[in-house]
Amino acid sequence: MNNNNFKTFFDCGLSKIRAATFNSNNNNEIFYAESEFFTDQSYLELKIQKIINSLEKDSKEYVNDINLMIDSPKMLSVAISLSKKLDGSKLKQTNIQFLVQEAKQQILKHYTNHNIVHIIINNYKIDDIDYTYLPNEIECSFISLDILFICLPTDLVLYYKNIFSKFNILVDQIICSSYTKSINYKDSLNPSGYISFIDVGFNKTSVISYFNDKIISLDVLPIGGNHITKDISHVLDIDLEKAEQKKINFGQNFKLTNKEDTSTETLQKIIFARTEEILELCAKSIELNSYKLSKFKIVLMGEGSKILDNQHKDKISFSNDIDFLEETSKDICQSGFKFMEGLNKQEVVVVPKRQINYGFFEKFFHFFK
Repeated sequence: MNNNNFKTFFDCGLSKIRAATFNSNNNNEIFYAESEFFTDQSYLELKIQKIINSLEKDSKEYVNDINLMIDSPKMLSVAISLSKKLDGSKLKQTNIQFLVQEAKQQILKHYTNHNIVHIIINNYKIDDIDYTYLPNEIECSFISLDILFICLPTDLVLYYKNIFSKFNILVDQIICSSYTKSINYKDSLNPSGYISFIDVGFNKTSVISYFNDKIISLDVLPIGGNHITKDISHVLDIDLEKAEQKKINFGQNFKLTNKEDTSTETLQKIIFARTEEILELCAKSIELNSYKLSKFKIVLMGEGSKILDNQHKDKISFSNDIDFLEETSKDICQSGFKFMEGLNKQEVVVVPKRQINYGFFEKFFHFFK
């Protein structure tokens, strides 16, 4: 096997790590590994090392570089609109490059503690006409770009880079996990109109909203599945480890049989109360960024949402249509692989370094390297 054909993705969450190695030339040759649930970050390096060893053993190839999928409660998105007058001749690549580079410099200047991981052009306004994608061979006297930047904390990026460097592994590309997953699931669902993906993690919840193929917003709330665990611990007066186990058991529909255990009904009330609060906060974010629509479809995903499923929909007090996506570790890693293989047309940055046949946006990316 040629190691150049393999691409490895690590999705590093605060409570679970998932990884996969894909052979780009053979869709059937995929190797997966994941950690058990954890909360003690002091064991993180050991868990990453075990996954690396597992992937190398199964693939019979050394892991030399990886693509890192991460999220953070401090992740942020920033929207910028910039415009430029032109001479009416055909629009050139350098005209777009100039505006994006200027926007990028503004982000780097004002958000010094963050790394830009995604640059998305949401709209091209060319002589007062809106375009989702850049048209070919068009004359232009005035152009305006609506650009969305997705950024991750610099210290978090360096933290993971340093861990992988200890194993002589280079972090090739960094992508936002929740954003990448939402694109993959959106393409699979092929929705029309407004749809929002709520990714409930350990200590954060990401809200990514789309209108058709166009991303409207990405918002991050500092609340997640661990807050449900803390509620259970506080109300039932038990330690966090036992509270987490009760939460997991509820999600797996286990029956509580011990006499000392609180009834399933009480546990359900605790879990649903916090879940409804998270959903209401997400709904406010969606309404704020989606022109206060009365109805919008919601897809709930993430490790923190696994305590629920579509059978519990009617028990949750929430006004909007909501579906629960039962994603697996394979789904998550494949989201990263699909994203890198078929870059979003609106995406300006994050292109596989080893890609050979560069198109417009791929060449565009290297302008900013």
